[in-house]
Amino acid sequence: MSFTEQTKIGVIWANPEARAVLLKHVPDLTDSPYLSFMKIQTLPQLAASNKAYTWMPELLHAILQELATIRDEPALEADIAPSALYEEATVPAGSATVQGTPQAEQWGVFELVLHGPSHGNPFVDVALSAEFRCADRAVETAGFYDGEGIYRIRFMPDVVGEWTYRTRSTARSLNGIEGRFASTAPASGNHGPVQVKNRFHFGYADGTPYIPVGTTCYVWTHQDEELEQRTLYTLRTSPFNKLRMCVFPKYYQFNANEPQHYPYEGSLEEGWDYTRFNPAFFRHLESRILDLLGLGIEADLILFHAYDRWGFSEMSPAADDRYLRYIVARLSAYRNVWWSLANEYDLMWAKQPDDWERFARIITGQDAYGRLISIHNCFVFYDYSRDWITHCSIQRIDVYKTAENTNEWRDRWNKPIVIDECAYEGDIDQGWGNISGQEMTRRFWEGAVRGGYVGHGETYLHPDDILWWSKGGKLHGTSMERIAFLRWIMEEGPAEGLNPLLSEWDVPSAGIADVYYLFYYGFNQPRYRKFSMKPGIWYHVDVIDTWNMTVKRLPGTYEGAFRIELPGIPYMAVRVTKT
Repeated sequence: MSFTEQTKIGVIWANPEARAVLLKHVPDLTDSPYLSFMKIQTLPQLAASNKAYTWMPELLHAILQELATIRDEPALEADIAPSALYEEATVPAGSATVQGTPQAEQWGVFELVLHGPSHGNPFVDVALSAEFRCADRAVETAGFYDGEGIYRIRFMPDVVGEWTYRTRSTARSLNGIEGRFASTAPASGNHGPVQVKNRFHFGYADGTPYIPVGTTCYVWTHQDEELEQRTLYTLRTSPFNKLRMCVFPKYYQFNANEPQHYPYEGSLEEGWDYTRFNPAFFRHLESRILDLLGLGIEADLILFHAYDRWGFSEMSPAADDRYLRYIVARLSAYRNVWWSLANEYDLMWAKQPDDWERFARIITGQDAYGRLISIHNCFVFYDYSRDWITHCSIQRIDVYKTAENTNEWRDRWNKPIVIDECAYEGDIDQGWGNISGQEMTRRFWEGAVRGGYVGHGETYLHPDDILWWSKGGKLHGTSMERIAFLRWIMEEGPAEGLNPLLSEWDVPSAGIADVYYLFYYGFNQPRYRKFSMKPGIWYHVDVIDTWNMTVKRLPGTYEGAFRIELPGIPYMAVRVTKT
């Protein structure tokens, strides 16, 4: 295959010879933080995309002429099947040393540790799983190799009682091992995994409502220990109970540092061995997921993203699939894990629609617990009607209008709407990262009264480029405590969640007809409003200042048609509740 003017820059970049030609003519591409955006373009599109490049037609012609002499024949990597002959026939079946706890709480983690063989490459040579049984309940879950001859199988018991297990493996010493353990009642604070509830909302497995109040901190687990601990301290004192975070490291604006660990053996200079995972990388990730669990925070794990200088976004299909199977085996037993196939899937030039659907089949097929799963967009919405998608993880596609579309998205996809990226509170040069705390708070309220959930992020400039949205650390903005106030208001509201009600043309409202109403006035500033309620039902009325975080209960009760005086300032809400 030859390179032409229709070839994506990502394809050119992936070929060392072609990349050298491109960089000879346009050397500033080497360190550009916008490379992920450039890779989805062709050379003519890039030449016309930014006046600062000032590409002359002769330059584009010269690059294309040189590239036309290069043949691109990417190698196809076949997947590696586990070996049925990994151990000699003389090795006794089930002879591996086994460790396992005698009990685990419901929705906790039972871990089976097996000390087995380490020759060859156990990451790909050995298949391992176990079937767990309790009464008429049977669950099969995969195990994984954790280095140095250690294999692990993790299992989340979802019912109380005695469970038995039996292993299956292509390694004789790991095959046919049997045992049992007791699943006890969940400890205080363990409500089980989060599930979709009442179509548009969420709840824990024990029936406790869950209101997602999320924030984004993409690569906080790729920083030094001191910064990661500072992030955990901030989260401990925050209202956030969901955190969007990447598995792979990230290279972008304000994020050029190298990670503490890499997911594979090898190096950027010498290449990565995509058949050998680095257990230290995944153990560190697990420890942080458990830290979040201790804080009551759901870990919304982003499995792929385009902001990459190491090649992890451009692995072969076989490597992609191997990675997904491995991470699901390692992490799916943790009840606070959610799967996000990608952050901004449409920026990943090397992935096609069929790839995302294949990834979804792998995850849902391997994940024995049916964890929440979605995929996040940049410019183009994914088809959220797909059966495997449990909820819509949305980035706004309009600079200004975001949460105002929640009603429409609910009607279109008939699933929970989580606006994970409505823009970020901050002061950087990009429009997606410089809205005010007041605007962030407004978008949270707009989404809430329209029946959805909005996510937070913060991008204030920092002398050491420690921006919360990427690296974590401290929060400097003004929206967090107002978001905590909204969470309290929502938790005091209907247990089944806020659903939109038939509203007047200029103000959205949510609640339960004739029982509970929440009206939000946003940036409007009325001095009074008139209400027309069903006669014969008496209501209390609260005037809520969403910015100053006050709730004023008006004296008396109200019925039928009545007028409520308001302070004539923005960001007010009115709550009307049946007495």
